[in-house]
Amino acid sequence: MLPGFIDAHSHFMFALNMVNQVNVAPPPVGSVTDIPSLIDALKKFQADRNTPEGEWIIGWGYDQDGLVEGRHITKTDIDAYFPDHRVMLIHVSSHGAVLNSRALEWAKIDATTATPVGGVITRMPGSQEPAGLLMETAYLPVFENLPKPTEAEQLALMDNAQMDYAREGYTHAQEGFTHLKDLDLLRKAAAQTEGGFFIDIAAMPGFTEVGEWLGNPDYKFGVYENGLKLQGMKIVQDGSPQGKTALFTISYLTGGPDRQENWYGESTMPYEKFAKIVKVALDANIQVFVHANGDGAIDHVIKAVDEAGITAEDDRRTVVMHSQFQRPDHLDDYLRLGLTPSYFTVHTFFWGDVHVANMGVEKAHFISPMNAAKTKGIIASNHTDFNVTPLDPMFLIWSSMARESRSGAIIGEDERVDAYTALQGLTTGPAYQLFEENRKGHIAEGLLADFVVLSANPLKTDLKDIRDITILETIKGGNSIYVAAEQ
Repeated sequence: MLPGFIDAHSHFMFALNMVNQVNVAPPPVGSVTDIPSLIDALKKFQADRNTPEGEWIIGWGYDQDGLVEGRHITKTDIDAYFPDHRVMLIHVSSHGAVLNSRALEWAKIDATTATPVGGVITRMPGSQEPAGLLMETAYLPVFENLPKPTEAEQLALMDNAQMDYAREGYTHAQEGFTHLKDLDLLRKAAAQTEGGFFIDIAAMPGFTEVGEWLGNPDYKFGVYENGLKLQGMKIVQDGSPQGKTALFTISYLTGGPDRQENWYGESTMPYEKFAKIVKVALDANIQVFVHANGDGAIDHVIKAVDEAGITAEDDRRTVVMHSQFQRPDHLDDYLRLGLTPSYFTVHTFFWGDVHVANMGVEKAHFISPMNAAKTKGIIASNHTDFNVTPLDPMFLIWSSMARESRSGAIIGEDERVDAYTALQGLTTGPAYQLFEENRKGHIAEGLLADFVVLSANPLKTDLKDIRDITILETIKGGNSIYVAAEQ
């Protein structure tokens, strides 16, 4: 029996939307290996749902690096089979998507559409005609206006979404970038449920709507109401390294997502605007969570917090979400400023080989440097970023210990950690980042009775067998909320 696992970063609301979407991920998450198998998955989904022409077919988990063709699928590839449906394939990073012609028409994106600052619209070779892929700020308006289940349908799915976490041993989930309409839905669901949510959920209202929630008495931060807590402001300052939209201080070795040369990635917004938003939150005593993958974006976080006059002594616990491509010199800045990283070690498996190709061995092998951070005395967490990768906590623990890629390469042997440190990434680390280290994350008198019962002890299990450990039972506040069927 261990402390209940604490989700350090995921997107709880995605569990509701996935009900009406098709899995187009490569193995081991899905079964897509090439463009024909992707098209087959879409065809089967359309037939099973009897989706009429003019309606949406949406796939999740799309990853161009998992296709044997070695390229992004384009609108013309999809149009050949779905000329009259709106088709969208959400990129595995959740920072973009490929749209077919009907979907691009709905989004009002054509050859005359300018690429927005901080965004990517790939073009057909030799023209300005959109090829289908939209990333970052070009994708955000599309995502925000996508059709979703009705409010009644979403409310009915809340228990199922919580159980997705509970069956994996989580007693706490995170909604990692919460739009106000989703936040209001969560508040309504928690209030309408007798006793509130049966797991804890921390929501991170997004920076894009700060003018609507900051200072609004309806949105109280730092306190649980029916199992829901508003934790802090979520800011996104770059994209994904596998999507080639993370911001680096050196150029990608393989060019940009639209064949750009000398491509460094992009920040979501100019530094001056980003720093202003960070200071607004810190001045309002709102905890800050910043999505920063590349070392260039991490530089922005360090500089902004430093200029805001915050140090470790202030105990503000600014969380650098993902914090993947840190440089070694960043670690001392983290200590000085009280920054705490939430790492993403499963990247070493899913995209370790891709990162080596894109950024070179030195940078790729220092990705999510859990061991270096521990050596410095930095408290860190580890996360899945569901639904970017599965919620599976044993996969997460194994990845931080093995750092093995799809090809079997070891991505940063020096950054491997032991099982105890790996477990801290799902327990004491995220509890600290939530200011709840005296409430959850370990087993002690006076703390919440949040536990997970495993089929084997990770501290005494061979590394090769860690992923085979199963969740037998999850207990929240002394109540059993999940029991494996065989029990």
